[in-house]
Amino acid sequence: MQTSRPQTLTFDEYVKHDATALAELVRVGDVSPAELLETAIARAEAVNPQLNAIVTPLYDKGRDMAKQLPEAGLFRGVPFLLKDLQVEWAGTPLKSGCRGYHNYVSADDSEVVKRWKAAGLVFFGKTNTPEFGLTPYTESKLYGPAHNPWNLTRSPGGSSGGSASAVAAGIVPVAAATDGGGSIRIPASCCGLFGLKPSRGRVTLGPRFGELWNGAVATHALTRSVRDSAALLDAVAGSMPGDPYGVAAPERPFREEVSREPGKLRIAFSTQSLMPSQSVDPACIKSVLETVRLLESLGHSVEEVPLPYEKSLVTEAFFLSVLSETAATFRELATYLGRPVRREDVELNTWVQARLSGGFSAADVAYQKRRWNTLSRGMGQFHETYDLFLTPTLPRPPIATGTFQNKASEERLIKLVDSVGGLKYLKGSKIVNELAERSLSYISFTVITNMTGQPSMSVPLHWSPDGLPIGVMFAAKLGDEATLFRLAGQLEQARPWFDKLAVL
Repeated sequence: MQTSRPQTLTFDEYVKHDATALAELVRVGDVSPAELLETAIARAEAVNPQLNAIVTPLYDKGRDMAKQLPEAGLFRGVPFLLKDLQVEWAGTPLKSGCRGYHNYVSADDSEVVKRWKAAGLVFFGKTNTPEFGLTPYTESKLYGPAHNPWNLTRSPGGSSGGSASAVAAGIVPVAAATDGGGSIRIPASCCGLFGLKPSRGRVTLGPRFGELWNGAVATHALTRSVRDSAALLDAVAGSMPGDPYGVAAPERPFREEVSREPGKLRIAFSTQSLMPSQSVDPACIKSVLETVRLLESLGHSVEEVPLPYEKSLVTEAFFLSVLSETAATFRELATYLGRPVRREDVELNTWVQARLSGGFSAADVAYQKRRWNTLSRGMGQFHETYDLFLTPTLPRPPIATGTFQNKASEERLIKLVDSVGGLKYLKGSKIVNELAERSLSYISFTVITNMTGQPSMSVPLHWSPDGLPIGVMFAAKLGDEATLFRLAGQLEQARPWFDKLAVL
């Protein structure tokens, strides 16, 4: 993370800098925003054909943007990519990974986009995402799969998989991401990056949205350095009029927390699987246990505990929320299309989720949402004893591309049942229960803090023997990103990862 350089910036020099350092080069006049952008574009053109990370190149818009940046932006001139989901940039396509939105163009900027602009970031493309962000892998029918720079046969995770792939490959030092069930932390773990999901209400989703997925969704970014994540959160944090949630402002800027000593923290940990039918991979367990030893060497108090929540809170309470939110997404799509959504407008599994929701009542949805409070209160009490909770980010290392795709026999069965209008009658069936457990087993560690609203981070401390990244995850009480940033800064110093780069 150097802060000075010769007169020209090659890719080898560019990739040695995080966003904070690149912005400093611009500030002192060693490099211009236009030069940085051209380096990023050249890297994108060299590696994106292998990665499929950027699905909407907007190079000329980026060049125009680099000519008219605010003078005082903290990240002035730093190249940046937007995720093709949720965040709106006026005058550009926003497809959300869906065929039905193929011709949609944003009319206005999201508030967070305005704040990224004010920070001086230069947008030049949009990144790959699964349809509506519904899967923890990035393999939409519209875009095709994104690939992991560490191993092109493996998934970069999802739903912010394209952003993670681009950062890990050195196209940009930081990229936009959203997280409704782990979609910042899962790609961070898969791609060897730092990924923090902020507290509910820390970053506005406005003006288009007040909340998404019953408050589960948060917006932030994927980064290579901790200080970039902290400073970028400083730049965008805060509500706007009409937001349904609020969280107390931090005592000091988050970027100042990164260099502060965290003190002796009380940390609980668990490697227990939430899903009895799904074991945690030994490599992920080993990563947590090695982290425990590192934490103890740094003076923290660490204690093993059983998981402080039960499976049904995920397979029932969260799963029904996903189904109902998918159905609501269909209504928005129908409004845009001016007609009911047809099966050919969306992917089969998305169609199935929306149709399954028809088998549940409004009372079912309301009851399961109330169970979110049970989880939140329980975790609130848990953090009266422990400052942080450590688990694997994922129950296994990065999966092979296609791992969770339907088998041909499953596709035929789904289409047959749907053809006779039977999907909505599968409520409570073995098929639906198995679908919930299979689809949620991969996110069983991450999704909890989406339901509670707590901040949570994946830290890239470990790599498997075959060279794949494995993240470990920490959760803090609601509103306490400061403790996470302090510990992350300490871990980054003790076990540096910035110079670990995927080779393409």
